[in-house]
Amino acid sequence: MCSICGEINFRTPPDITYDRQMSETMTHRGPDQHGQRIAGAASLWHNRLAVIDPANGVQPMRAVWKGRCYSIVYNGEIYNTDQLKPRLQSEGATFVTECDTEVVLWAYILHGADCPTMLNGIFAFAVWDGERLFLARDRFGVKPLFYTEVGGGLLFASEIKALLKHPAVSPTVDAMGLWQLLYLSPVTVPGSGIFRDIHEVKPAHAGHYSREGLTLTPYWRLKAERCTDTAYEASARVRELLTDAVTRQLSSDVPLCTFLSGGLDSSVVTALAADKVDKLATYSFEYEGNKTHFHRTSFQPQGDDMFAIKAARYLGTDHTVLTVPTDAVADCLTDAVRARDFPGQADIDSSLLWFCRQVKQRHTVALCGECADEIFGGYPWFYRPEMLYRDFFPWIHDPTVRVGLFRPEWARPEEGYSALSDLYRDTLAECPTLDGEPDEDHTARVATWLSVNYFMASLLERKDRMSMAGSVEVRVPYADHRILEYVFNVPWRIKFAGGVEKALLRGAAEGLLPDSILWRKKSPYPKTHNPAYEQKIRQMLAVRLKAEDSVLAPLLSAGALDSLLQGDDGTWFGQLMSRPQLLAWLLQFDRWVREYNVTFSV
Repeated sequence: MCSICGEINFRTPPDITYDRQMSETMTHRGPDQHGQRIAGAASLWHNRLAVIDPANGVQPMRAVWKGRCYSIVYNGEIYNTDQLKPRLQSEGATFVTECDTEVVLWAYILHGADCPTMLNGIFAFAVWDGERLFLARDRFGVKPLFYTEVGGGLLFASEIKALLKHPAVSPTVDAMGLWQLLYLSPVTVPGSGIFRDIHEVKPAHAGHYSREGLTLTPYWRLKAERCTDTAYEASARVRELLTDAVTRQLSSDVPLCTFLSGGLDSSVVTALAADKVDKLATYSFEYEGNKTHFHRTSFQPQGDDMFAIKAARYLGTDHTVLTVPTDAVADCLTDAVRARDFPGQADIDSSLLWFCRQVKQRHTVALCGECADEIFGGYPWFYRPEMLYRDFFPWIHDPTVRVGLFRPEWARPEEGYSALSDLYRDTLAECPTLDGEPDEDHTARVATWLSVNYFMASLLERKDRMSMAGSVEVRVPYADHRILEYVFNVPWRIKFAGGVEKALLRGAAEGLLPDSILWRKKSPYPKTHNPAYEQKIRQMLAVRLKAEDSVLAPLLSAGALDSLLQGDDGTWFGQLMSRPQLLAWLLQFDRWVREYNVTFSV
């Protein structure tokens, strides 16, 4: 993977000094090679993590067609290059590398704005043709792309921190940005960059920036269609699609591994990969002290470690268990904020960052099991309509917990709740549905739509930022758009057969894994259960609240934090975030405001 950034300015020449600084903030995403191209109104910059054809893939990459020079900066992996290259060659393309970058460039040269529809993969890229810039992002937003319009020009970058390096961009958060932080984060609203006037190119969107301005439109939409396949046919189709997705994503010229938790999703990916790779390397993640302090819950009835080892032995992989020290989970909180550019998922982020740094010592590319729950229906709101058809996002168990810690005259909680509730209802109404379909199918379809556009987008953002902060490329086979297009329309009675979540995926994986893993109840990404972690976070927070430069102290509502510290340790967000994570999030918030010089305009 890589980082991209640049400036287009038709009024005055781009300021190369600031453009270089933008690029330098993202060298973690591409430590292997660095390049830039200054051409008229355009300044394009690239940092490369070399994965395919390391010797010949330096960017920006150029090609000439009919007297016009085209330049691309690209971040991603395209998994259907073998199919695209012959077609593009027959249309006039000439290739001098084995890089997918060159395939994307020629796809744009020959097909223009339609080129993203041709691509199977994860990508964010920009192409300059001397007169206008083309921007595009993959269908699910696996790869990031942000932009802002300032000084009569356009700035774009893989991460927000790069844009904030430019002196014309202010680190200001308005009311909607604040409400996202206090109510939704780590989830954000599609298209939002949290900071005022910073936006993201939405997933499945592309368009041009020219003298007339920026125009972005969707090039792909999820469609509701009738599916008459039997359960057997549906399982066979999913097996076929997933096998093809994993096989395509094994292409790499550098060491490759998989993340293997011992849960269904990662075990299926690993089983399919192990069938293609001799002595596949796998990693599982654990926390110091969890064997002693693990607490069983309905969300997490079992620990992962024994299942990961069992799956590795069954599949014959070269397995490594990475155990993160408790102090490291806390110490990486600041780096996790820097990676994400806002306070996100606290130690759920920081632990993944630590793990990826360890993986990087041996491997550069990893396949993971992310996105299966959102696509196949692994969450309770898929089959519990009372969770879905309320006024707020179903994974937020109590919307008042976090915002209630802050002074109401500053946070304006009632106004924020109303605005985000309206957004939630609008999102539900946008879901493509079929007239006359059973209520259970309608509910599952809406749950998928909501999960993919918000919850899954947040998990993909986390995976990208934490892995790239460790200079590791993580691929997501379940996020192959062909899988979602098919599964979205499979009847719920097949996806939830026997009252078992993700029954369709389990059926598709028959014969790949032992039954103890194939039919294991869903287990989320692990978290620390060690009480020493919360004790350390409490101590760190106490220090920050007493510090002269504390951001939190003047913003917190009197007595609210004491009530939290003395109350029950209830889960308040998703399946993992309880009191230790909320306290850690407050630490991240304080650090973020101070380090990013954030101002609030609410």
